[in-house]
Amino acid sequence: MFFLIEYDRPRGTILKLREFDPASRELAEDARLELELELNRKGVDHEVVILDAPSMEALRHTHSRYFETVVELMHGSAQVQAWIAETANSPRGQER
Repeated sequence: MFFLIEYDRPRGTILKLREFDPASRELAEDARLELELELNRKGVDHEVVILDAPSMEALRHTHSRYFETVVELMHGSAQVQAWIAETANSPRGQER
């Protein structure tokens, strides 16, 4: 499957999400170009991407940044959780 996403990065929001079957790569690419041109004419700075994934579930797993808030992403990151724990236990982190 191909997924065309229009993403408003400052708001962290998907504005458009279209699915295309695996045989429709060219249609997806044409739709991406059309959307980018339309946004450009309007002066809108949104991220437009085509992603390839076997399913919506797989896409949500591999590209979670499009589907989760910044807070959800931070809480789900093992690296961030380790940093938070380390900071909280450090003498400097305890002063805060």
